[in-house]
Amino acid sequence: MREHYDFTDSVPNPYAGKLKKQITIRLDAETIEYFKSMADEKGVPYQSLINLYLRDCAQTKKELKLQWG
Repeated sequence: MREHYDFTDSVPNPYAGKLKKQITIRLDAETIEYFKSMADEKGVPYQSLINLYLRDCAQTKKELKLQWG
């Protein structure tokens, strides 16, 4: 490694504000398997697929229809 690096011409990362945040979430095993199988078909990681789905729900302001027992 060098003893000194010159960062005078560096620029801030334009994507830094869009980085993903790691969280812990509990999902049913069936839900995970559903997204894993769909991810295999599409050729993307299942966590990315879940993120895309949730982002789409948020952007379209999808309403959840709950029905209990």
